[in-house]
Amino acid sequence: MTEKRLPPPRAAGVLLHISSLPGKYGIGTLGKEARQFADFLHAAGMRYWQVLPLVQTGYGDSPYQSVFSASGNPYFIDLATLAAEGLLKKRELTACADRGDRVDYGALYARKFVLLRRAFARFDVQTEAFCAFVREGTFHDYALFMALKSAQGNQSFDRWEKKYKFRDPAALQEFLQKNREEYLFWQFVQYEFFRQWQALKEYVNALGIKIVGDIPLYVAYDSADVWAAPHLFKLKNNRACRKVAGVPPDYFSATGQLWGNPVYDWKAHAAEGYAWWIRRIRRAFTLYDVVRVDHFRGFDRYYEIPAGSANAIGGRWRKGPGMALFEAAEKALGKLDFIAEDLGTIDAGVRRLIKKSGYPSMKVLEFAFDGDPNNAYLPKNIGENSVTYSGTHDNDTLVGYLSSLQEWEYARLVGILKPLLKQAGIGARPAGVKSTARAIGLLAFSVRSRLAVLPMQDVLLTGSETRMNTPSTGSGNWQYRLRRIPASSVAAALRTAAEKAGRA
Repeated sequence: MTEKRLPPPRAAGVLLHISSLPGKYGIGTLGKEARQFADFLHAAGMRYWQVLPLVQTGYGDSPYQSVFSASGNPYFIDLATLAAEGLLKKRELTACADRGDRVDYGALYARKFVLLRRAFARFDVQTEAFCAFVREGTFHDYALFMALKSAQGNQSFDRWEKKYKFRDPAALQEFLQKNREEYLFWQFVQYEFFRQWQALKEYVNALGIKIVGDIPLYVAYDSADVWAAPHLFKLKNNRACRKVAGVPPDYFSATGQLWGNPVYDWKAHAAEGYAWWIRRIRRAFTLYDVVRVDHFRGFDRYYEIPAGSANAIGGRWRKGPGMALFEAAEKALGKLDFIAEDLGTIDAGVRRLIKKSGYPSMKVLEFAFDGDPNNAYLPKNIGENSVTYSGTHDNDTLVGYLSSLQEWEYARLVGILKPLLKQAGIGARPAGVKSTARAIGLLAFSVRSRLAVLPMQDVLLTGSETRMNTPSTGSGNWQYRLRRIPASSVAAALRTAAEKAGRA
């Protein structure tokens, strides 16, 4: 495979999830603020906008736990757009009014679906475009799953009546006939999401900006994915998990991370020519221009933990599909612009897989300052075929991270950073936490990677209160929001930094 994945010349981008956009109604949406942010990126000379998974979130509000891996998040549907289409009245939108800088998912759940159902009640389900969308079938299992979930008291599917849990065809057909309105509501939600997303993507692409999306390795247990294709996962005969996913202890967690997702039965996937994955990848590339494959190392070897374990310490490594999956996908779909998320526990097998695939890997500067001259994240050890980040959605912000260091740790970091800045020809002088954070951002732009990406928090130099996610914690995550679109002065400074680094 070729190693020319991200197009020359060198480019820069910003990471900000849709949920983090500002706006009137409690969470970022696909409306005017998204276009204003794209305008900001264009003014800043950015050619990539990276987002997290766009899926409908479930337990814990995580975009890495969804009721269906191909879904769109109903919370991202822009209410003002629905009002402009005559499906809502402007005065009705005040029920969701919330300009705060934290997403209140409980309030959203209670309020936004009320308005979406009201919009559906006014929607003509006989329109040809909608009928074609339903006939296409992508969201049949999802809509049926969601309708069943409502009828079964919102319980996990393993607690449903046996005939629904095990997908008895006659029972499902009878249920669909009796509950068609509920089924069509969930089709409508996806129809509206994808109409709005496609319009936004066309706008962003017209500005010369590509969207980097994210495809998680795993899917949620209580999902239409697992319910519709249980044979592709390591489940017991009663549909309960036998093994669940996670990672062993690492620099994120001393007891590892117990994600709880069901792991794949890779032999079953291989027997079907990886058809399920090919469909999933095809859908991802209808949403995004470039796709970051989360937890890429799991395709070489994956870590599975007995279901019911208290933590991830007692898990075992198992062999993944390796290149067979990607070769099947590229045979079916052509060359794919993937980014391999290779953070965490990396061994020779993962390195061989990344090299063979040719996909650019990830480098995170926040991990570079431990004093080890062989640290893979030091600029001298970063090659062109990579994507460099100051930090990711799982990291503290640079300002938060630097503020958390002990005095001696901070002094060591600055001692390492100063010669790196000099070697890169960067005139920044680390004199305090914010100036040091700014210097690390400039350093990220200077490395050899074809693409460098800064989280918006590291552009704005905000603290830990704006962190997006803390791994291995069950609450308080995914809530960060901008109060407003950044000022033109921020765009100008970002463009200057990108130009100096040859990235704009």
